[in-house]
Amino acid sequence: MRVSICGRGSVALRATFRWVTVVGMALAAPPGIAVPATAQDEADLAVVHRIKAEAFRNSQVMDLLFRLTDENGPRLTGSPGLRRAADWSARALRGWDLKEARLERWGTFGRGWSCSRYRAALVEPDRAPLIGVPKAWSGGTDGAVAAAVISAPLFTSMETKREDDYDLATLSARIQTYIQEQKGKLRGAIVMLDPTREFDPPTEPAARRYDVSALEEIARAPEPFPAPVFEWPLTRLPEDPKKRAQLFASIPDEVGEDYFVRWIRAHGPLYAFLRDEGVVAVLETDLRGEGGVVFAQEAGSWERGTPTPPPVISLQPESYARLARLIEKKVPVRVELDVAVTFHDDAPEGFNVVAEIPGGRKKDEVVMLGAHLDSWHGGTGATDDAAGCAIALEAVRILKALDLKMDRTVRIALWSGEEQGLFGSRGYVRTHFGNPVSMELKPEHARLSGYFNVDNGGGKIRGVYLQGNDMMRPIADAWLLPFHDLGATAISIDSTGDTDHVSFDGVGLPGFQFIQDPLDYDSRTHHSNLDVSDHVVPGDLMQASAILASFVYHAAVRPDLLPRKPLPMPTPKMKDSFPY
Repeated sequence: MRVSICGRGSVALRATFRWVTVVGMALAAPPGIAVPATAQDEADLAVVHRIKAEAFRNSQVMDLLFRLTDENGPRLTGSPGLRRAADWSARALRGWDLKEARLERWGTFGRGWSCSRYRAALVEPDRAPLIGVPKAWSGGTDGAVAAAVISAPLFTSMETKREDDYDLATLSARIQTYIQEQKGKLRGAIVMLDPTREFDPPTEPAARRYDVSALEEIARAPEPFPAPVFEWPLTRLPEDPKKRAQLFASIPDEVGEDYFVRWIRAHGPLYAFLRDEGVVAVLETDLRGEGGVVFAQEAGSWERGTPTPPPVISLQPESYARLARLIEKKVPVRVELDVAVTFHDDAPEGFNVVAEIPGGRKKDEVVMLGAHLDSWHGGTGATDDAAGCAIALEAVRILKALDLKMDRTVRIALWSGEEQGLFGSRGYVRTHFGNPVSMELKPEHARLSGYFNVDNGGGKIRGVYLQGNDMMRPIADAWLLPFHDLGATAISIDSTGDTDHVSFDGVGLPGFQFIQDPLDYDSRTHHSNLDVSDHVVPGDLMQASAILASFVYHAAVRPDLLPRKPLPMPTPKMKDSFPY
């Protein structure tokens, strides 16, 4: 699962808020008549029984997870790890006799990146290892180097960073001020670019499951609000966090993804300055978690021709805080660092893994399921999102193993580029279904029944988000009923964002994300060095695989396509001039 504004430790904006209902958003008329749920949507309990038996007695889901993580992880988009995992996935799908298993191009991504060596240690005033992760698309060192550490934070406090780092105009102005203030002062140094964070004693468990009250809260319809006015491209964000959340809940995904890319580009002058100034390396930390964990995403950009910063290391917050205290007390600090990275420019094209189980009498109609194959690089990408990929792979394996006859074709897609902007699913939707900006649709748009996505960590499925589609409520209710005793009971009319079903929803297609137990996804594993398979519960993946297989089966044999919401209106035209 990606976040909308991520980078140098920022807290995800849209990931903090669930999407909410907007009053006043214009909608176009639907292309046809949506067929509501009837007795046809009662679950076939004989088939459900067989699916559960295969999922629970003959499960391969943990072996699938092993192949995607320990053997082929991490899987940063454009990296050799992603290509290995994609090739392995296609071979596995062909081995189960799925048809047309392939790597399908979605467009040009840019530079790949991988890190083959990282060592860092405090060497003065004492020796101590520094636990950290180099940030993607930052540079490496020329072997082992040692340098003095100085504090030169871009923002005066973590709270200032939290607020100003989201606003492009404020961010760019601050970077220009920083360049003028620090010019000539940083050469040959290792620079601490973040302020230190304050630690509060933890008051909540690191891992949790949803109880009844939490599920009731998720199922409660959100409060409506008037749709905020926006222009594309966005130039500023509301200062009020609530209004900022409402804005991101209201804008089309294409506008939000465009803002994220512009946010990345806005850091270009900073990285060019640090490189040209002769900075040896940059140290940063993060606001997330309760300590002891390293969260690391990108520094610099995957886009060709953009500035490559010096090595940028995200440090465990305790290590970062120790360095800051030493510098504050005027104690000289030296750090030794050895970082080896590779930029992969030989394969700039992005791809998804796609395969299908051909249908019967309605084989031209399609039901899709999927998850994103790419990950960040601090761990092996287990909970984000190898778990979702393993669940999707296991679901199609179950359907093939049982030789279930389905009217519609079932197509699995494992996306790449999700973490950088849903690139894989957005590219696939544009190629096959339509343009989310102009709303010019393609013939395949009329033949997709729906898409089911798994990307909220490794927790068991507790229900499903309807993405504002009231017509799906009785259908989802009927399909969840056989799994109530496994904890899957919640149906939320709410919309959830920041993952690949949004690409389908953006062109008016039924796209759904399941509600999952959070476990320690938000507190420990999301985009961190703890995103490894040790934090995945086997029984949760087995339960989720059975539910996903059942949903896909019932969608594939349902007499009618899944009901659709009205089509979105075309997105207002982007203005030509913009400084970022």
